[in-house]
Amino acid sequence: MEPAAIGARLASGVVAPLIRKLFVQEGPGAGLVGRPVRISSLVSFRGEQRTLTEKDLNKLAAELVAQATRHAGPGERPCPADEDKIVALHLATTLHTLGDLDMDDVQAVRLGHRALARALIDAILAQGNKLFLSQGGTVLYQRLLDTACLHILHFFTQRSTFVARTLVEQSGQLNELITKIDILIERIPSQSAQDARFERRYAAYMIGKHSTLTIVGIDLSHAEATWPLDAAYLSLEAVPSHQDRPEGTFEETFEGTADAASPAALPAALPTALPADRALSGHQRVLLRGTAGSGKTTLVQWLAVHAARQEPPRGLEQLIGRVPFVLPLRTIARRDALPSPAAFLAAVHNPLDGAQPPGWADRVLSAGRGLLLIDGIDEIPERDRERTRAWLADLLIAYPDNLWLVTSRPSAVADDWLGAQDFTEFTLSPMSREGMAAFIDRWHDAARQTCRTEEERAALKDYQSALHTAVRTKQDLSRLATNPLMCGLICALHRARRGYLPPGRKALYDAALSMLLTRRDTERRIYAPGDVQLDEEPQIQLLQRLAYYLIRNGEAELDRDRAERLIEEALPSVPSAQALGDAPAILRHLLLRSGLLREPSANTVDFVHRTFQDYLGAKAAVEAWDVGLLTRNAFDAQWEDVIRMAVAHARPRERAELLGKLLVEAARWDPQASLRQKLLAMACLEHAPDLDPAVRDEVTRNAMEFIPPVDIPRARELATVGPLVLDVLPPPDGLTDEVAECCVVTASRIPVDAAIPYLSRFADHPAIAVRAQLASSWGRFDTERYFHEVILRLDRDGLYVVAESMEHLRLLVDTGPRPWLILRGDFTEDEIRNGLRGEEVTRLRLTGNDLVSDLGAALGHLTHLETLYVSGCPQVRDLGPLSELPLRTLVFEPSSLSLHADPLPKGLNTLVGLERLKIAVREADIQPRGFPPGITWLDVQVVGDGLGAMPSAFPRLRHLHAAFVSGSHPPVTLAPLAALPDLRTVTIVGAEVVDAHALPGVTVTASGATPPG
Repeated sequence: MEPAAIGARLASGVVAPLIRKLFVQEGPGAGLVGRPVRISSLVSFRGEQRTLTEKDLNKLAAELVAQATRHAGPGERPCPADEDKIVALHLATTLHTLGDLDMDDVQAVRLGHRALARALIDAILAQGNKLFLSQGGTVLYQRLLDTACLHILHFFTQRSTFVARTLVEQSGQLNELITKIDILIERIPSQSAQDARFERRYAAYMIGKHSTLTIVGIDLSHAEATWPLDAAYLSLEAVPSHQDRPEGTFEETFEGTADAASPAALPAALPTALPADRALSGHQRVLLRGTAGSGKTTLVQWLAVHAARQEPPRGLEQLIGRVPFVLPLRTIARRDALPSPAAFLAAVHNPLDGAQPPGWADRVLSAGRGLLLIDGIDEIPERDRERTRAWLADLLIAYPDNLWLVTSRPSAVADDWLGAQDFTEFTLSPMSREGMAAFIDRWHDAARQTCRTEEERAALKDYQSALHTAVRTKQDLSRLATNPLMCGLICALHRARRGYLPPGRKALYDAALSMLLTRRDTERRIYAPGDVQLDEEPQIQLLQRLAYYLIRNGEAELDRDRAERLIEEALPSVPSAQALGDAPAILRHLLLRSGLLREPSANTVDFVHRTFQDYLGAKAAVEAWDVGLLTRNAFDAQWEDVIRMAVAHARPRERAELLGKLLVEAARWDPQASLRQKLLAMACLEHAPDLDPAVRDEVTRNAMEFIPPVDIPRARELATVGPLVLDVLPPPDGLTDEVAECCVVTASRIPVDAAIPYLSRFADHPAIAVRAQLASSWGRFDTERYFHEVILRLDRDGLYVVAESMEHLRLLVDTGPRPWLILRGDFTEDEIRNGLRGEEVTRLRLTGNDLVSDLGAALGHLTHLETLYVSGCPQVRDLGPLSELPLRTLVFEPSSLSLHADPLPKGLNTLVGLERLKIAVREADIQPRGFPPGITWLDVQVVGDGLGAMPSAFPRLRHLHAAFVSGSHPPVTLAPLAALPDLRTVTIVGAEVVDAHALPGVTVTASGATPPG
């Protein structure tokens, strides 16, 4: 073991009790004092309150050394065994100087733990003491001292007399740091020095490899073609693929009668959508679906970089200690056999492959430390997907405890394709209007760095403002800009064309190709007089040959020599290209100048994005009139965009033939595949402005088999058709509640203003699920119009209304009262306090808020608040300020649910009126007087082994729903719960129950152990 790793081997459970012995214990009744306290008055080995002798101090230091070296393997000791006593002596001497420091506890906390350690070392050196240690012993001593100082400062901040209110944030940071160290200790086993060194090199490589993005259309040179991931990354939202129901749609059993017989779980406060980068939060295995350009690969990069840095944002502590493996299937599936862990690096052409220690990948995955990011199921041929699933299944059997993220286009694989492997499915949502606005600002901020003059910067500012207006007011534009790729293209074209944008998707692609292939280099004056230039059309001819080869063969990249042969075969038909030289020279030109091709490795070529490949391949298919090939592959998700664009490229008579044959082909398939192809034909109508009316009617008539949608997945799929479907969705009259909800889901996922009149017809619907879907969809549409036509008309009875911005909140409050509210996203404490009227709000949900920390400042004025949900609000750690409110129901959900639950929030036990509670706890936190005494209904997610402490912590409990979050939990005994006299129902999830008979008269339900994720 390397000496540098030793400091992280000391868990807080070991260090904290030892550190507490260094200081005097506070007596009863200790409270806040008016000023900070001198450290010299706190130590327990000096003065009148001395309880620790010098001998005791030496023993304490020796125990720290022993704990740090206890788990070192053979040959891994940080220093010779006979040096342990010397290290302990120096450590004891250094800690003794705490009594000499001329500072108080507040000043120490301001310093930070490393600076405090340095101050202690300086103090002993000033006294003439010297460190007579080897290099390994010196590093061990330094690490132990750093760790001790970290816990010393944490001890200061936890004392009741610590008055530095301005340092509460620092106190939280110390607590978070200690938590992360504990996670590291549990997750990372003893490592050899060779593994540790390699992991540092590997992490540095992954950060360098994946920490930049290419932003379409703003690169003025190769050096400016990439931008920092942290600056350019925009988190999109994801929804569970089998749940499109918003908050408040399920029956509120939690908030109903406490004597209800059902033992069902208390309703969750999860938002309809969550940030996509939190998809792994609380899940070990995730399949993420998203359309082309929606940001799937960018998310993979973001997760890989944060894991490599070991600095995950709050809520993603699951990344701590993880080693990321980025495995693009387009690359690794080209091999005869998919790689084993030992071959992961070789399969992706990682230059560190030869440097990895033998067996390193196996050791990482066996320890459950891997983060496997498997990108692009849709980018491999249909024939390879089944062997890919088998490969994944084998890896999961061999290495079950790692984190897994697999990405795909929505229809590339069936629902629950990885269901047998316990994957949770999420689907990326289209960008909201706020998301589009944020992306436009990010894009222009990045582009501003390329401006060379003030005039350019001023012009860019005008373009930015004009584009914001255009996206808000032009429906066709706002619908096209719903993913990062298209939004980036629109920004680039708007700038390149000085504020003019062509209408429609095909026209945008044509303009983008023109910009990338010719205008960009011409305007940048790349070519000198006499240089050979290749016009736009011959470049397109060559590129579409490459694209069509990839599509026909179900590939995402091709070997460089194959690309050269394809170009060589095309040259007789494109003679103007021969002026550049032979095929290798032409390929080099396309790689360097086109902006559409790249080299992912030394000997392979692919398109910068699949969308360009599909567009150019469709053009080649139409020119070759391979209509049979197009229709025969319509069932394959890889061909869906190709077929759409083929209809756009075709002439009117060709469109009619293609769509007619597509319907004939659809009849050959099973009902599910047939419906999908009929919907694809209907989606193509958007790209067919000139088409035989009879064919248009036939396409629409066939799609009507799908209308109205009868379940949520079909409703989402129908929305992919776009605005055309709004004309054929039925009115609410005569629909069942379930079908009405599905129709609203479809229309609400088509974010054009034309959807608002249809949605407004459902505003008076009696079903809560329908009204909740309408209330949650506000952010996708024009704020004022949707508010007046939909939100204002909703019956407020039993309905949570969602506000995602201050504009939303202002409109709601001005037309109040709104007793049930959801505030989703980042509202500040001042905005909440000033935006909510205290006497009106009775039920409130705060979801996905990274800003709020002081609930007292935000909610203290809500004197009628009875129900509070706090979900995904990582800064909220203290509930004490709410003790004066009449709260009866509380749901407190962390940003993530992992095997390392956050500590209980402070002040929970002061909410004496609380009757119903949902929370995640560690078993050690279930203690008497830790909770309000009147809890009758409890939904708890437990990190630990049993329920033995429940009776003393919840003496009045009537209904219990307990979920155990560990992957393979030992059987649970219910016998301790027999001490609860009022208990009526018990539900256990994630563990077997061995003695259900121990609770006569109690309804017991157990789901058994479930795998993680």
